[in-house]
Amino acid sequence: MSRKKPTATLLFDLDGTLVDTDALHLKAYNTLLQTFDRHIDEDYYKTYVMGFSNDEIMRKLFPAESSSKHTQYANQKEEIVRSLFTDLTPAPGLLELLQRAELFCCRIAVVTNAPRQNAELLLSGLGLRDRFKTVVLGEELTHGKPHPLPYLTALELLGARAESAFAFEDSYSGVKSASSAGLRTFGLLTSLPESKLLEAGAVRAIRNFLDPTMRAMLYPLFDVEAPELDEYISADRKDLAESAHDD
Repeated sequence: MSRKKPTATLLFDLDGTLVDTDALHLKAYNTLLQTFDRHIDEDYYKTYVMGFSNDEIMRKLFPAESSSKHTQYANQKEEIVRSLFTDLTPAPGLLELLQRAELFCCRIAVVTNAPRQNAELLLSGLGLRDRFKTVVLGEELTHGKPHPLPYLTALELLGARAESAFAFEDSYSGVKSASSAGLRTFGLLTSLPESKLLEAGAVRAIRNFLDPTMRAMLYPLFDVEAPELDEYISADRKDLAESAHDD
């Protein structure tokens, strides 16, 4: 089968998008906060933590502390959460989408506010490190999400344009970042309701990468059925059937 010229650019958030790790992060924060006899609930996590940089998160959690303390606490929290990154499973439908993107020479990248060590550990644990040659880390830029700079940087590194790019995000700040950069953004319903994702600028809210509305928008770009996809399609059909049964 002849390969196509690049037809699209696909940019992915990491936590909560490629893999559902929100419960692990919440557990890690509360493990840290136990030392201070404090606790955050899921609502606080979704509002003030998801998608934000460590610096912003720690400034909210510890407003009276110094920046050096913020860094110390953030490092402690990240050590805790990395210890919880075991038995990682890619989001349903993700492997087929990435295989199609590879077959049709689409440009792809990860755009995340996660620390470098976390990003590398998660991608390796998911078996995706070799697929993502480009990883943009918000904490290593002048501005992280919700600023559009992380996505603008990814486009620049890939030599891509926003009008031919799609983003996948699960947080309000992440959707805001991608949509502000001019990308058509799918909001993953990992933790937030559809209304929040659309409010942030998502064009669609999807449960996972099996979503038929997402496929209707993207799959015309992949207009040839390739035999190399058979194992992924079969697995995804099983995931879809199980998902429908759960509903």
